[in-house]
Amino acid sequence: MKKIGKRSLSLLLILCLTISALVGCGKNNISDTAGTSTGKSENKGTDTGSTDETPAIDTSKRVDLVFYLMGDPPNDMLAVQDKINEKLLEKVNATVTFKFTSWTDWQTKYNMILSSGEDCDLIYTASWINYASLANSNAFTALDEILPVYAPELYSYIQEDVWNQMKINGNIYSVPSSKKEYTNGGIQYREDLREKYNLPKPDSFENLEAYLTGVKQNDPNQSIMKPSVNTASFSYSFSATLALQAKYSWVKESPTYGLAANYDTPSQLFDYWASDDFRNDMKTMKKWSDLGFWSKSVLSDANDSDAFKNGQDICLVSGQNPAKYVGSVNDAEMDPSYKIGYIPFAEINGVAYANHPTGNGTAIPTNSKNPERAAMVLNLLYMDKELNHLIQYGIEGTHYTIDADGLYVDGEKHSEYGGESANTWNLRNPEYALATKNDEQLNVLFTELSGIAAKTKYPDIDIA
Repeated sequence: MKKIGKRSLSLLLILCLTISALVGCGKNNISDTAGTSTGKSENKGTDTGSTDETPAIDTSKRVDLVFYLMGDPPNDMLAVQDKINEKLLEKVNATVTFKFTSWTDWQTKYNMILSSGEDCDLIYTASWINYASLANSNAFTALDEILPVYAPELYSYIQEDVWNQMKINGNIYSVPSSKKEYTNGGIQYREDLREKYNLPKPDSFENLEAYLTGVKQNDPNQSIMKPSVNTASFSYSFSATLALQAKYSWVKESPTYGLAANYDTPSQLFDYWASDDFRNDMKTMKKWSDLGFWSKSVLSDANDSDAFKNGQDICLVSGQNPAKYVGSVNDAEMDPSYKIGYIPFAEINGVAYANHPTGNGTAIPTNSKNPERAAMVLNLLYMDKELNHLIQYGIEGTHYTIDADGLYVDGEKHSEYGGESANTWNLRNPEYALATKNDEQLNVLFTELSGIAAKTKYPDIDIA
């Protein structure tokens, strides 16, 4: 009996050592960069080092993907795309062609991409372009089973509570940006003119009117605002709906049939359009028009995105968020005699909240022929530092450089591809973001807004 026991024990020991050796070999074939195996393979791009938990991913066949982004491409998009594709071919045997919706009739274009069967493997999503309703209408692929297998680094990187906020009817349909920021609007104005004419700061609806009236009275030839019904570039100077955000905590960019709710009581809806507030606010808008705050031909005026820069706008009441304000302050082309002031709406209405995860995201349309490879490419664009820098900032040494303090500095061809000029807000990874001289100013504003948000009944929550 003792001999049998020893023999069995020896066999068991050999078996354990064999299993350990096999497991040890498997561990040598792990990822050293997002989505890239360091294990050797006979076929280029084919990872055969899978485990029982992770199925083998065959990338031996090259695929060419299409990624749709918003707006218009920077001039050097193709040069940056070529650099990105060199890396993608090496890592996952895929290429990506970046296409853009343009800002002209972009909503129609966006919907056509999803409904026409056009080749599209990745596409920008956001709450402001109906992410939830499009997900409900089967425009996007459910990602719950795809991401853990084909984009595991990305899936693990984003926190569970964020994934839960992305879910529509229990499923994930979009990968969000992981950068927390405050995009609440505010009033940007010419502080030098306010000081010159000794006018009140536009820190309330009433003081905003007093400031605009004061400049108009002291300098009748000074253009006040240059709004336009052509809002395609999102650079218009005035919107009545957005201006009302400075007055009410409940106003949203797209109010639905006049229904509103106060921030502290979001379940209690009321009809703004049938209220005295609505009638009084519209009388105020008529008064501002009569006072000459904008041209009588506003309905036919062309939109001028440089109106504030060239002095035709003295005030932007159009959802000017902190990042836009800081960018304006540091715009090298801005007249150096201008002194710019900024008042977040939150200082007036007492409500601030960080951007919701659905504000910027990336989906895989249901008409994608290669959803798995699309997930792998998205994983790399998001989680691979070199690729993320390429898509966000362009080519180092050409479009930007890093100074001795580690700060991002515009390169010689910055105008051809600036930071985020490809509108890749959906691929923001704070781990890889390059610091700029603007960040300190922006962080001061974010800290202020975070403090306001903390005092609300629903901290950092957009009740809409």
